[in-house]
Amino acid sequence: MLPKTSFAVMTQTSALIYIVEDETEISELLEENLRALGFRTHAVQDSAGLFEALDREAPDLILLDIMLPGEDGLAICRRLRLPGSKCENTPLIFLSALGELADRVVGLELGADDYLTKPFEMRELVARIRALLRRAKRVPQLAADQADVGADDEHGSIWRFGPWRINMASHTLIDENDVTVALSAKEFKLLNLFLRNPHRVLSRDAILDRMSAGLDNYDRSIDVQISRLRAKLRDSGRNATLIRTMRGDGYMLAVAVEKPPASERKA
Repeated sequence: MLPKTSFAVMTQTSALIYIVEDETEISELLEENLRALGFRTHAVQDSAGLFEALDREAPDLILLDIMLPGEDGLAICRRLRLPGSKCENTPLIFLSALGELADRVVGLELGADDYLTKPFEMRELVARIRALLRRAKRVPQLAADQADVGADDEHGSIWRFGPWRINMASHTLIDENDVTVALSAKEFKLLNLFLRNPHRVLSRDAILDRMSAGLDNYDRSIDVQISRLRAKLRDSGRNATLIRTMRGDGYMLAVAVEKPPASERKA
């Protein structure tokens, strides 16, 4: 059963963060700082406390230590990411004194969304928490856009945008002179996201979430991929007319997208 003080703060509308940390000094410091910023928190010391809390209420985000008594954080993460789990898609950040590259890679491969090495700056942790919460909030909107698209769009149809056409089956661009330009898997995935969301500003968080299988977990990697895609589109970064940089917000495909009528699409 959760402490009464935790039930009191759960009536607020701010995000609920579970802290799984066996060092009392660290967990109390995290709770104090996060609550001061308006977050709701609940701290536990082990897996038993976490799963008991999960029976009461699902959190918006979990901060998880790795070196815990009994079941460690890696094993807990595996359980949380099981298909059908209440926290299968809940943002999760590992907080650990294990700072080697191999440790971080294992943590991320197990399903963590981020990994922060102790000791860390509270400002950095808060920034990462806010980024993950923003991303979690925006993903359903983009996913719904893609869910409306029929499967036949990926089997031979030609879409038009600006001076370009794109063959959705072969992943090739075709310019106004019928010259074809091949796209890498990452470039096609990124362009495909823009084509499905024309005239919509996509934040780096939103792009990162949809591209996470193909990009490093850093905003700068997104900028590099945008530059490469612009090069294929012959769309100068400074004078870009197709994919525009919306300073401080992200990127936007600034032209209309024309899809062929369903009757003309190939099965």
